[in-house]
Amino acid sequence: MSLTLAVVTVSTRPGRKGPLFAAWFAAHARDHGAFEVKEIDLAEIALPIFDEPEHPMKGLYQHEHTKRWSAAIAPADAIVFVMPEYNYMPPPSFFNAVNYLHREWGYKPVGFVSYAGLSGGTRAVQAAKPILTTVKAMPIPEQVAVPAFFEHLGPSGFEAKEPHRSSATQMLNELKKWAEALKVLRA
Repeated sequence: MSLTLAVVTVSTRPGRKGPLFAAWFAAHARDHGAFEVKEIDLAEIALPIFDEPEHPMKGLYQHEHTKRWSAAIAPADAIVFVMPEYNYMPPPSFFNAVNYLHREWGYKPVGFVSYAGLSGGTRAVQAAKPILTTVKAMPIPEQVAVPAFFEHLGPSGFEAKEPHRSSATQMLNELKKWAEALKVLRA
């Protein structure tokens, strides 16, 4: 069974570090081998504050940015959001991106690579889960958390340590199980 994993860089602000973590995780996921990996950057999708005239449940998207976002997420069997923590929460770009779509999220497992100060972004991940379950996505418990993230950045980007690599592998193993099981519901 061929499975596709969308790795979504959430932060859109200038000077962001998300692409460094996303590049590392996407490479790790490719090496893992369970998924065809598609990298998506919300800064490139460029979603304005939600501006669709119809409710996302209808799937009647009017704007090109929404159509691009839908086309990026719809074929995914699993999704990993790579995101920082802002004020104990996910960045506004996360909530905005989730709110743009509806059917595209249904019955897909979701994992997180989070980064921040001492919390490693775990508070933001916990805050993100309720909106995902509302759109019928399944956030799994396994995640990669990177506390004190600046200490892990070097000349070649994110320099993962063993706990990051093993957490990523565990999360990918679980995403594969969930993606295979939920594929029946998505059919």
